[in-house]
Amino acid sequence: MSTIGILGAGRVGTNLAGKLSAAGHHVTLGGRSPEGTAAPTTGPAPGIAFADQRTTARTADIVINATPGDTSLERLADLRTELSGKILIDVSNATRDAADGLPGDLCHPGSSLAEKLQAALPDTRVVKTLNTMLFMVMTAPESLATPPTAYLSGDDEHAKKTVSGLLGDLGWQPERIEDLGDITTARATEAMILVVPHILRRHGFKPFAVSIAR
Repeated sequence: MSTIGILGAGRVGTNLAGKLSAAGHHVTLGGRSPEGTAAPTTGPAPGIAFADQRTTARTADIVINATPGDTSLERLADLRTELSGKILIDVSNATRDAADGLPGDLCHPGSSLAEKLQAALPDTRVVKTLNTMLFMVMTAPESLATPPTAYLSGDDEHAKKTVSGLLGDLGWQPERIEDLGDITTARATEAMILVVPHILRRHGFKPFAVSIAR
């Protein structure tokens, strides 16, 4: 089992923490500051550790970025030393909000958050995945009537193989994991976020994923 640190203690982070802990991994959930990392009264499964984000990044073998995408680059670049030699799984989308608070535009048009993170963290192996669905589908792909797709983007093949194994622990079947190629392919999946607000406005906050139909 792996030692996993999750940066971001919101809905995405706590959802992933609960499922990965239940699968037997040692999970630390990292908040912005030590004062903000006390265990919540409701949330992920017992046994999950809580720490600040620097400690979380330093003590984990695999780190998941579940911080808000519009601030992820600056925040994680500051953790370059702590993230050196680690696998960084980026599940965030970097967007600017529209007037109604839903994603309205990309922060990195012509590129992607994952590419920016890889450039800022050259000693870290960045893998992009799970950013094309609402957070509850990340840990329960079987909950959708149509099997969803989890895309992978990254330069390191071993890192992607490791991440595929973790996706299996989250309930993803191998045939529903689509390896798109190197880290530049993340700009395609990150751009998919632009369809999300239109779906939410029409159908409400219901689980869905942007997937390949075969």
